[in-house]
Amino acid sequence: MSGLLVVGDVVTDVVARHGVPLSPATDTAARIRTVPGGAGANAACWAARSGSPDVRLLGRVGTESLAWHETALRAAGVRPELVADPAAPTATVIALVDADAERTFLTDSGAALRLAPEDWSPDLLDGVAHLHLSGYLFFADVSRAAARLALRHAREAGIGVSVDPASTGFLKELGPERFLAAAEGAGLLFPNADEARLLTGLATPHAAAAALSRRFGLVAVTLGPAGALVAAGGEVVTQVPGTPARARDTTGAGDAFTGAFLAAHLLGADAPTAAAAGCRAGAEAVTLVGGRPPTGA
Repeated sequence: MSGLLVVGDVVTDVVARHGVPLSPATDTAARIRTVPGGAGANAACWAARSGSPDVRLLGRVGTESLAWHETALRAAGVRPELVADPAAPTATVIALVDADAERTFLTDSGAALRLAPEDWSPDLLDGVAHLHLSGYLFFADVSRAAARLALRHAREAGIGVSVDPASTGFLKELGPERFLAAAEGAGLLFPNADEARLLTGLATPHAAAAALSRRFGLVAVTLGPAGALVAAGGEVVTQVPGTPARARDTTGAGDAFTGAFLAAHLLGADAPTAAAAGCRAGAEAVTLVGGRPPTGA
């Protein structure tokens, strides 16, 4: 088995890059593009781009953009397993990207967090070697139940599971302990530095990574341009330097890291090597507009 199954969010991203600060109550010139996105979908696309030969994605979208998202995923080398929601539109994110390539998100979760236990089947694990869960699913009761069910079935089948905490804003609303309890059973966690600190209450990424690895076994903490930390069994085992890049849009950099790390991991790489692959993908991602790799490359 070599398949990677990602269960997570599929999103329509509206990326607005503005070279000057926003002007309240009037116009601000911007370059605006509508592109496919979503943390789960982005990670799946980067895993396929990074050499994983069998990547699948389960998510829930509105009927208005189902065909568009399926086409985009297939073009990226991902097999879509999308559920059409008859009542809610596809999740939409407005990403405001400033002159320093830093982004601020306005998020309408739409159909993404309506993924339900009824949308899951253990048959989705056929041929799968690893299950990855987007943390966004943990922020609503229905989708959290679906994620927990998928996690349980994967564990029963002896399949490894990873989780991306996804968002400090939503983590604060849910509460760190509730998130950690919901993600219990995963063996690999992909927080960024802010998420790691929030989940542990510890001041430094190193201390937070070490603490989280006592709960999840293996933890890779992204540090932005500074690279990533890998912790295992309660201690930091390596720090991988970042890859220099001229950033245009930091949307999806963490998703690129996750996807490339998982692709390398499934191909047999050790954690430091997988983290280095993740850092290279993250550096490429920030040079692009949106969170996905270019298709056909």
